[in-house]
Amino acid sequence: MSDPATPPRSLAEDLRVRDDASLTVLLRSRPDLITPVPTDLTQLATRAGTRASVVRALERLDRFALQTAEALAVAADPATYAELLALMAGDEGDPAVTSALPHALGALREQALVWGADDRLRLVRTARELLTPSPQHPSPTGLGPTVQEATAGMSPGRIQEIVTTAGLPSTHDAVSAVSSLTALFTDRRRMTALLADAPEESREVLSRLVWGPPYGQVTAEPAARLRWLLDRGLLLPTAPGTVVLPREVALHLRAGRAHRATDPLPPPVEPAATHSPQVVDTTAAGQAYTALATVEELLKDWHEGGPAVLRAGGLSVRDLKRTAVALDVPEPVAAFWTELAYAAGLLASDGEADERFAATPAYDEWLEQPAAERWARLAEAWLAATRTAGVVGGRDAKDRTLSALGPGLDRSAAPEVRHRVLTLLAGLPQGASPSPESVLARLRWERPLRGPQRDDDLRGRLARWTLNEAELLGVTGRGALSAHGRALLGVPAAPAAGKPGGRASGPSGTGPAAATRDTPPVPSTAGSPAPSGGPGDKLPVHHEHRRPAGPPEPLSAAEQAVASAAAARLLAPLLPEPLDHVLLQADLTAVAPGPLRRPLADMLGVLADVESKGGATVYRFTPGSVRRALDAGRSASDLHAFLAEHSRTPVPQPLAYLIDDVARRHGHLRVGAASAYVRCDDDAVLNEILADKRAAGLRLRRLAPTVLAAQADPAGLLEGLRAMGFAPAAESAEGDVLITRADAHRTPPRSAPEPVPDGPPTPDATLLAAAIRAIRAGDLASTTPRKPSGAAAAPAGGELPRTTSAETLATMQAAVLTGESLWIGYVNAEGSASQRVIAPVRVEGGFVTAYDHTADEVRTYPLHRITGVAELADDQI
Repeated sequence: MSDPATPPRSLAEDLRVRDDASLTVLLRSRPDLITPVPTDLTQLATRAGTRASVVRALERLDRFALQTAEALAVAADPATYAELLALMAGDEGDPAVTSALPHALGALREQALVWGADDRLRLVRTARELLTPSPQHPSPTGLGPTVQEATAGMSPGRIQEIVTTAGLPSTHDAVSAVSSLTALFTDRRRMTALLADAPEESREVLSRLVWGPPYGQVTAEPAARLRWLLDRGLLLPTAPGTVVLPREVALHLRAGRAHRATDPLPPPVEPAATHSPQVVDTTAAGQAYTALATVEELLKDWHEGGPAVLRAGGLSVRDLKRTAVALDVPEPVAAFWTELAYAAGLLASDGEADERFAATPAYDEWLEQPAAERWARLAEAWLAATRTAGVVGGRDAKDRTLSALGPGLDRSAAPEVRHRVLTLLAGLPQGASPSPESVLARLRWERPLRGPQRDDDLRGRLARWTLNEAELLGVTGRGALSAHGRALLGVPAAPAAGKPGGRASGPSGTGPAAATRDTPPVPSTAGSPAPSGGPGDKLPVHHEHRRPAGPPEPLSAAEQAVASAAAARLLAPLLPEPLDHVLLQADLTAVAPGPLRRPLADMLGVLADVESKGGATVYRFTPGSVRRALDAGRSASDLHAFLAEHSRTPVPQPLAYLIDDVARRHGHLRVGAASAYVRCDDDAVLNEILADKRAAGLRLRRLAPTVLAAQADPAGLLEGLRAMGFAPAAESAEGDVLITRADAHRTPPRSAPEPVPDGPPTPDATLLAAAIRAIRAGDLASTTPRKPSGAAAAPAGGELPRTTSAETLATMQAAVLTGESLWIGYVNAEGSASQRVIAPVRVEGGFVTAYDHTADEVRTYPLHRITGVAELADDQI
């Protein structure tokens, strides 16, 4: 077992002296470490040092924590806190860096990227390999190799020449010569004196290399300004024609700084405009209503079966254009609405032979919900979706076009970026809308390694799409987060802009309150080294410098359901009340001055065509729309009664005449399946059809005075006759009129697409507690000392104990009598081997019943599955 008073010699020993709270923070921030759960702390440390896991952890560091790790990578191994502070703050010091460095170092410690006390800080070996400068992988610090590294292949004679030219006494070997030269370059006073004698041209060369890249090209006969530097080791050759500025020289020229500019504090999210909270909420509510109407219009347009599914999956470019025209929006916005309906489970493919997109049964259930609850479902689906409409029209890795509703649209980082962008908006005062540039700058500071710092990196594009989509969906209004948007995130309301008192800011990190949240004071703990790097207690200080609270974790499913319900309650009073009336006009139009109640809207959508939308919706009555209502089973008297009931104005005479005229002719002709036939009691009408040249394509012939047969199918025959101005009705084989409904086609029950997670999910508290308990127990079994001699001696190399069956049985029986604990090797039914520490209670019938210290419970083990036993040292357990 590790002694807390002894400095750790490895990451495993460092983890062994951490408490459960520290391990919980580690496993929550790096969930890949418990997939699956390690058997002990040694395996956990090994896994924490693998390249994939370290890269993943580095990608999640903020800029200052990453700069701290980069500084450790160019420092000595191990380094002291004072050396690290000097690299970060420089010779002149920086109060902001001095204040923020303990928190950054705490973050690296918590994620097991740095271990050791403040007088022996070590960067995990894999992280050092990734961040140490090399010609192939330059460091963001712009530093080159050390003098020792750059002179590794240089002849001893040449090294002695450099030492002598630099004004140092010659040494007896190359190692001491390199040490002497290193001491010169790290001595500020002597280096200042050496550079004071340098020619101006030579100092000009150094100034061009000081901030990187540190490599330069020289000819076989270097110029005098370069020769002066080469002779004194201020430039060292690394390959023919290539020289490098040694790290120690660069640090002197930089006044000790590892980075040209450090960023200890996150850039604030700056408000670009401020609006009244009431205006923001009202605007967002209007957008929310528009979002509901747009999704309904999209799916109504696909009621009878939407566009065909491409062979590779998704919506064709032509169908997306048609959808955009139907919704009167640009194509990228149409892609967003289709993807949103798909993410909410309202839209899917029907799975038929000629596969098409259509509404799902969940859409009908969704329509029956109150408007605010329908909006909450859309918003909740948008927050969690990994499918990203913004990439539609782009190219995949195989240079194929990405289609709406097609494969390849998942971007695992999308939910996290959406949540973070909205959380930054929530940190502003109510009514304040941020500038997109400040939001992007903050995201780049929080995740500098997740993409290059340019406007088209994925996280930047996701952030811009989030701001646009949140406005379309009604989560924000005029760029500011609405009250129901805050409730959707589960964050408390912030005070209005300009109001004194209260919490001026939140998780965005803007304002004094955010500074308090993001940079809490370092807890005062006895034995903790002073931040200045002075001497202090050498005990491990894993918990002394706590990292400030980072972005809040997304809500769990249960918490999100509660938040969505709260958002719906806040939104409901802001949405317009549905109306039960329209205004009929003499020009065969009806004006709906607001949203209509569901039955009225459905019926009016069948009886009339939408002519224009906006603050009010204008419907136009046409012969075709009236016939559509008659096809749906309504009679002329039904239509007259419906209009009279729901119109605030008298039914205009032209509209009444239109309904009566269409109804008089409707169903006069009957179409059925022979291939298809037409029958009519008035043979004069059939004579008129046969004489019409437009009927030639239907290939009609008379079977009887009142019956015509056609070679077209019934649907084609219906359309052809309607195009000729007739109003035929379809009939069944029994002669009954077939009633057609526009909303007949639905897919089989479909579930919404599952988000594609960005790595292992964050474990909950129960899983973390169980994992830590198992790791501790396994570590106890693997590290408990064994007796060094005897029949049941502990094997070397950490292998399972091996004893004969007779020795195992005898040792077990003796332990029952003495009450001693034993170390056993055990192989379960699946063949997995493990080590356990047990206290045998009873041995009988080929089984041993014992208290298992590893599992912290009484268990029974078959003796034939025990590989062997070993007695523990007298002072253990």
